[in-house]
Amino acid sequence: MMEGGIARFLVLLILSVAICNAATVPHPISDSHRSAALDVFLPLDGPHKSLEEAYEALKALEILGIDKKSDPSSAGCENVVKVLASPSSALKDVFYALSVNGILKCKSGEDVPKDIVSKLQAGAKDAKLLLDFYYPVRGLVLVKEQFSGTDLTLGDAEAIFRSVKGLSQSDGRWRYSSNNPESSTFAAGLAFETLAGVISLAPSEIDQSLIQTLKTGILKLFDSIQKYDDGTFYFDGSEGPISTTASVIRGLTSFAASESTGLNLRGDKIVGLAKFFLGVGIPGDAKDFFNQIDALACLEDNRFSVPLILSLPTTVISLTKKEPLKVKVSTVLGSKAPALSVKLTEALNSKGSSVINNQELKFDADSATYFLDSFPKNFDVGKYTFVFEILLDESANEKAYITEAQTKVPIAATGAISIENAEIAILDSDVGSVESQKTLDLTKDGAVSLSANHLQKLRLSFQLTTPLGLVFKPHQAFLKLKHESQVEHIFLVKTSGKKAELVLDFLGLVEKLYYLSGKYEIQLTIGDASMENSVLSNIGHIELDLPARPEKAPLPPLQPTDLYSRYGPKAEISHIFRVPEKLPAKQLSLVFLGLIVLPFIAFLIGLTRLGVNIKSFPSSVGAATSALLFHGGIGAVLLLYVLFWLKLDLFTTLKALSLLGVFLLFVGHRTLSGLAAASNKLKSA
Repeated sequence: MMEGGIARFLVLLILSVAICNAATVPHPISDSHRSAALDVFLPLDGPHKSLEEAYEALKALEILGIDKKSDPSSAGCENVVKVLASPSSALKDVFYALSVNGILKCKSGEDVPKDIVSKLQAGAKDAKLLLDFYYPVRGLVLVKEQFSGTDLTLGDAEAIFRSVKGLSQSDGRWRYSSNNPESSTFAAGLAFETLAGVISLAPSEIDQSLIQTLKTGILKLFDSIQKYDDGTFYFDGSEGPISTTASVIRGLTSFAASESTGLNLRGDKIVGLAKFFLGVGIPGDAKDFFNQIDALACLEDNRFSVPLILSLPTTVISLTKKEPLKVKVSTVLGSKAPALSVKLTEALNSKGSSVINNQELKFDADSATYFLDSFPKNFDVGKYTFVFEILLDESANEKAYITEAQTKVPIAATGAISIENAEIAILDSDVGSVESQKTLDLTKDGAVSLSANHLQKLRLSFQLTTPLGLVFKPHQAFLKLKHESQVEHIFLVKTSGKKAELVLDFLGLVEKLYYLSGKYEIQLTIGDASMENSVLSNIGHIELDLPARPEKAPLPPLQPTDLYSRYGPKAEISHIFRVPEKLPAKQLSLVFLGLIVLPFIAFLIGLTRLGVNIKSFPSSVGAATSALLFHGGIGAVLLLYVLFWLKLDLFTTLKALSLLGVFLLFVGHRTLSGLAAASNKLKSA
């Protein structure tokens, strides 16, 4: 088995838990998203099954600033032109064709597709379902944006507004159909987008009472928003939290852009929605990836409030390296933040005591980073909660930026822990006197050799102190005894007062040790997320003399087989080949070859001398066939001899020869019978 496998695993587990806890701080969109987008959405042409998928891919890449657009002659543009030119195209296909066209610019200028406007206007007028309103209205908005000189209006805009509004519910959610009582938060987002389009296409101002009622519904919808303990907000629904929340954000952004009075939404909920999408990470599904990026783009550029995100390049501070605390503030897509200041309001240790208060961070313009380059003298290793506050310079901001009132970030301060007074001793069980004692240097492996019997005790003690000289209690400290039969035993080392100590009474442990006498390797492991110099020290060994195992005492467990020794590479085998025998001269071999060939030549000459002919070869079909098969069988036997000489073994040759023998016996008998019958006919004639 691999030495120290369990100990190393526990140390890594401690560190991984600490890293996971520190990784909960949201970060804005970075290059990792751009790299993942290339894998999720490219290539643009070919694999997309619909214009909807093509639009989502193009839109996401456009938001991320990845220039991978197709040229106007590409398959994407061909599909756009085909859909817009076909009078039988569905309104959904027309909408996504216009969406793709807005990115690829397949058709632009004043070249408005014929019958498209009238088709969309008719679709909006005759619609009954929410989606039947959504596609034509949003399609008309796209036509108005993409084709210059196009003056589009909805003559019955207010009637359409009332029809869509009639699908709303008292809780802020919406129905897809008046015949369907089930409501949806996802549908609410679609409705907000549709009504925003109606407002922008209306020839005159919509009744303000209708708009005010809609704003009230939006506020009611936010009453049902879901929340995590860290201040993250999201909307949930049957379509999933990512799709549902993205739909609502798109709808709110469109509505705020079309309505000059704006929306009065709570800033903490807007920041919480941004934290939700940033906390998702990198979705593996293309639909979720698009919804994440598109929703963040809407939050990046809207008319109600733009959230700012505070992030840390690292949440681990090394006191040994004297690393500064670094903080960055940016928008959700990583754009530069406006003029502001960052204050470290307080830093709370694990006991809830404040060690830093009201410390304003310095600003480095080159890296756009706020930093704290020095810590107070009472700042020691451990876990902290840093509370930050962002103060905006309102006079310098054209947009309405919003931040969390306070941002709490878990911070881990690490350092070198001093290990002092490390000793290991054998004690007499009766009076507790020290029989033998050794001083240990736990920074390196030792070669301590001890011996004890079942009436004695083993004591291990050491002291851990922080850089400020305070007692340090590690998350994990344990001693491992490993018998020569590979049976392992682990004992926790507890810290009491200023000293960590472990006393093993072998009299009470004989059954746990399975009465196994012999040599035990001693290994000490000390690990903590705040400890930069974690310990994994092989102290030495101890010879234990334990009583014989009683008959009914439990047996030691079977040890797993070392997979490396079982399946790993084996020792190389060196083969010694037999020395080749000395061969005769080449000329001698050729002479014997000629002697072997000479009888065959003599046989051919004899045949010519004897006047061999085929006059007696049977003439009838049946007899001639048998004769041909007989001679062919003889040839096959001769070929079998050649193959036996070249490659076949004896058993294979005998099997084939037995089959050929039976075949020759049958056809040979038929051949001889035919010859005998022909001879009898000649004699009788």
